[in-house]
Amino acid sequence: MDQQRLIGGAAGGALVLLGLRKKGVLGLGIAAVGGYLAYRAATGNDPVMKAAGLGGGPVSSKPIFVEHSVVIDRAPQQVYDYWRKLDNLPRIMSHLEEVTQLDAKRSRWVAKAPLGTHVEWEAEIVNDKPGERIGWHSLPGATVDNAGSVQFEGLPGGNSTRVHVALSYRPPAGPLGAAVAKLFGEEPSQQIAEDLQKFKQSFEGSSPRA
Repeated sequence: MDQQRLIGGAAGGALVLLGLRKKGVLGLGIAAVGGYLAYRAATGNDPVMKAAGLGGGPVSSKPIFVEHSVVIDRAPQQVYDYWRKLDNLPRIMSHLEEVTQLDAKRSRWVAKAPLGTHVEWEAEIVNDKPGERIGWHSLPGATVDNAGSVQFEGLPGGNSTRVHVALSYRPPAGPLGAAVAKLFGEEPSQQIAEDLQKFKQSFEGSSPRA
């Protein structure tokens, strides 16, 4: 069983236990979702899709797109320099545990997942314009297939930067896995918005060095 299905099974089991502790229709609903997720993780098949006549084979997921912007009162090159040193990224993004630079373009990422688990993958920088943009995508075989970019737009006066983050990813355990992540407070669009606000406050307040 691959890591995505292990995460899905763990999430399903937790939801079953949570549902059994609750009473009434809500508890039954949570337990039912947990049972469905656990079954799907154990078998690799989706009984709901099969019943709907859409096939019941191995689960696949569609990419989820997330983006957010924040204005930081620092020059674009200064903000870029901090982001470009990839081991700084866990200080910006709370869902990241570690980013290790492997060479000039490749890096290894470790991120938090629901229920105390984690996922990891290797990524490659494919677009690097100093002071303007960093773009990357995960390499083949990644547990989380993803791509993203960070743009650093200088605003009039030269001392402020609009930082725009855009991410596209396939969540572990498919769309239901994304719903479970949201249930446990790990929904990426909300995370990124909060993380960028915290980064803004920290960067403007202490002027961290790259």
